[in-house]
Amino acid sequence: MTAFPENFEDRLARHHVAEAQDPPARRAAVAVVFRGAGMDRELLLMRRIEVPGDPWSGHISLPGGMRMATDATLLQVAVREAHEEVGLDLAHSARLLCRMESFRAVAGRKIPPMDITPFVFRMEAEVTATPGREAEECFWLPLKEVLGGQLDTEHRLVRNGVRQTLPAWRYGGRVVWGMTYRMICDVLQAGGVSTQLPKTARSGP
Repeated sequence: MTAFPENFEDRLARHHVAEAQDPPARRAAVAVVFRGAGMDRELLLMRRIEVPGDPWSGHISLPGGMRMATDATLLQVAVREAHEEVGLDLAHSARLLCRMESFRAVAGRKIPPMDITPFVFRMEAEVTATPGREAEECFWLPLKEVLGGQLDTEHRLVRNGVRQTLPAWRYGGRVVWGMTYRMICDVLQAGGVSTQLPKTARSGP
């Protein structure tokens, strides 16, 4: 079984990326929140509520959202959204480890260009995550089962008329796939976990 290196958090704390070059006008941020230690580490996820017209409606995701005019930085976006969506006060109960590289959002032609920046936190206090008005539920994903391969599955979809099969994890009837899956894999690799990035999606008839 793949294991966490002893200096997992230290590796993340040393992970630095430059600000995105020529970012789009629309920007968003998400919080990647860990708790526990060693192989007992867990990661916080949420299921978004069903909203007509929302390309991520009902998806399993990291807490996060759009940058507003009142947000001075993308970090403030991640902290604010974590409080609104899952009830966590990351500014006082968690340690910021690092900022990851931004992802360009993919939702077909339904939304204008946008990028999403993950910020990684480690909980420093015992807290209870509580779903806000934009979350149907929130839960902790056991990373021991992720690294052990017990949750491995595939997610099939049709995008722009092309059938695709994407790597995913299934946990308690919930499927983690797409950008959320890739963000988590990036964070694990940055922390020194020897896990492979998702394979290129396979398409076919």
